Amino acid sequence: MDHGFRRAAWMLCLAAGSAAAQPASPSSPSDTQALRRELDAMRAEYEQRIRALEQRLQAAEAKAATQPPASVPTPAPASAVAAAPAAAPSTAGRSLLDISMILSGQYTSTQLDPSTYRIRGFPLPTDAEAGPGTRGFSLSETELTLGANIDPYFRGQATFAVTPENEIEVEEAYVQTTALGRGLTVKAGRFFSSIGYLNSQHRHTWDFADAPLAYQAMLGGQFGDDGLQLAWVAPTDRFLELRAEVGRGRSFPGSDTSRNGLGAAALSAHVGDDIGDSHSWRAGLSYLQAKATDQELAETDTAGNAITNTFTGRTKVWIADAVYRWAPNGNPKVRNFKLQGEYLQARRDGDLVVDSEGAASPGTYAAKQSGWYLQGVYQFMPRWRAGLRTERLSPGTPDFGVNAGLVDLGSGTPRRNTLMLEHNPSEFSRVRLQVAQDRARGNGGSDLQWWLQYQMSLGAHGAHGF
Repeated sequence: MDHGFRRAAWMLCLAAGSAAAQPASPSSPSDTQALRRELDAMRAEYEQRIRALEQRLQAAEAKAATQPPASVPTPAPASAVAAAPAAAPSTAGRSLLDISMILSGQYTSTQLDPSTYRIRGFPLPTDAEAGPGTRGFSLSETELTLGANIDPYFRGQATFAVTPENEIEVEEAYVQTTALGRGLTVKAGRFFSSIGYLNSQHRHTWDFADAPLAYQAMLGGQFGDDGLQLAWVAPTDRFLELRAEVGRGRSFPGSDTSRNGLGAAALSAHVGDDIGDSHSWRAGLSYLQAKATDQELAETDTAGNAITNTFTGRTKVWIADAVYRWAPNGNPKVRNFKLQGEYLQARRDGDLVVDSEGAASPGTYAAKQSGWYLQGVYQFMPRWRAGLRTERLSPGTPDFGVNAGLVDLGSGTPRRNTLMLEHNPSEFSRVRLQVAQDRARGNGGSDLQWWLQYQMSLGAHGAHGF
């Protein structure tokens, strides 16, 4: 240690001690002795602190002497740097996984037995989603969604649904491109078709507790498939989107059978824009074609007995949809209004075996049917919404060929009116009361249906579509 530094430290200690101990005017020898004792104590304390600092400094100098000097790296030639750039660590497949869950349950009350529910003139598979569901308390569909970016080129997502019957279904499981550019996106796997407006949305985003009658009668509730989808968004100020899909055709109006070829194909086009700051709209036209092979349909014969018919053929469905939204100055938090409607037309053509488990009478079958719904939902104050939906179906007059007169066609026009009141304590919770006057059974009578439903959202949850 530098001796000059040590002497300076001693001098500072002595000066500080002297300044602290110097009396203004000692009054007696005893006071002088007391001051000297305090000065000696302060010198001893400072000397102890200086020794501790010296020891720490000596230890640091010894440690530095034993370590070799750091080498200065030689700069790499510019040509080598250009030829071999440093690669960033790969994060492929290790993106943070987004997890969300929708918890839903309800209480349902109906005048007529839901197990006997039929939509007059529209034969459906026994597993189709039609009718009000189970009476009393029950779980609604619970959804678990997992998703993440796989790498800079793909994103993956899967949604699993737990049904009230304690069954687990894969609603969607697909990969989607993220870097094709030019407004193009490709999706592969299982997904809800983009036809219409409501079909591609998950159930918990619907404004009512159930699907419209037209969706139940002509799409079995909601059409999903395994296949490929190509989407293109035009680079224009006005929104314009085109989508094309090919798939297995596994769900109604198709059927899940073993085939090498395509079972279904779909096309859709949507256009939309804003009108000032408070109004916006979107409209679209869609087309779906699906094949069915030995598709079992629940029907009733003229004696009122339940029978099963088997259909093999093609179904073509056209959908026209339109949506209008209003929110003051584009801010929907306090008040907003949404008007939504769709028109569906289905044409079925093929062969039908009437009472395939009994008389098994084969013949031809052709039908042209249609239906529509119109609904409005108004948020009249923060967290409160009310809605009204009206809908009607046209069964037409199906042609059973040689089997005419063997199937009960019924009478009356299937229709329904529904009222809804909803409270949203937050954006993650919802409580809904819904009542419907259902006349879908035709001459089977009118059914007053009540729902009290809750829906809760947990975890990451993306924004809903328009």
